[in-house]
Amino acid sequence: MADVTKKKKKKKQDYSATVNSKLMRKPLKRAFPIFILPMVCAFAIGFVWPFCQGIYLSFCEFKTTSDAKFIGFSNYLKAFKDPGFLHAFWYTALYAVVSLVLINVLAFTAAYVLTQNIKGTNIFRTVFFMPNLIGGIVLGYIWSMIFDGILSKFNTSILLETKYGFWGLIILMCWQQVGYMMIIYIAGLQAIPGDMMEAADIDGANKWQTLWKVTIPNVMPSITICMFLTLTNSFKLFDQNLALTDGRPFVTEVTPDGLLRTVKTTEMLALNIYNTFYGEGSFARGTGQAKAVIFFILVAVISILQLRSSKSKEVQQ
Repeated sequence: MADVTKKKKKKKQDYSATVNSKLMRKPLKRAFPIFILPMVCAFAIGFVWPFCQGIYLSFCEFKTTSDAKFIGFSNYLKAFKDPGFLHAFWYTALYAVVSLVLINVLAFTAAYVLTQNIKGTNIFRTVFFMPNLIGGIVLGYIWSMIFDGILSKFNTSILLETKYGFWGLIILMCWQQVGYMMIIYIAGLQAIPGDMMEAADIDGANKWQTLWKVTIPNVMPSITICMFLTLTNSFKLFDQNLALTDGRPFVTEVTPDGLLRTVKTTEMLALNIYNTFYGEGSFARGTGQAKAVIFFILVAVISILQLRSSKSKEVQQ
């Protein structure tokens, strides 16, 4: 009898829960458009329309958006013939690869050390994370003075040699981003099940074997996130590049059309697009917009490929 009574009570509870859920869903379904409509409108006005307008303007010649004149693929041809844009692409790609490796290796190393129960862990985490709170423009000018103070002893400047500008950007971005990526790696390291580490210890694995066979495979979700953020931030880098070198030093190259053109040797893609749109006169704004569309496609494709590659190596805990 007791079992029958319990079953009846359970059925009543399940029935009441079902009824309550149905009663709750009806008003939510009715009010759904009221809540979702403002967000959809804001997204359409703030993103979809400007994005579509930008793609259209990349096929136009214009001074303002109201006087755009359709000219076809001419802007894209000019963009690919621009030696400054091509140089910025390869320069940005090299920078992205180097920064991707250095930032993630340093961040993972710092996170691994700071999860080993050493004294002052919270202080070190705070100190390492603080540079990420400083704006890129401010960081660029601060590090520009630091580098020039060091290089002045060798009668040179970060603005006079391309290699100094490149490594200056690498050092600046490592100093700014390592702390942020470190926090993500710490979260991943702390999420590793303790029984896995104990099992590895019981099986006689040393620290190096445990790191490569247990720790790193279980931290792959954090590695995926950090690699994605580092890669996209590297390609989108603008304010630090503007403040630290502004693309200098300059060299003069001959275009395929036989024209002389100044190439900024430390100019990255985002800065090149900005300088084309605002620095070369209104006649080049269509070319700048075409470069922006190419830039968007490039970053999107690289990011998707990186995410797929990293996710395929993740393991299920």
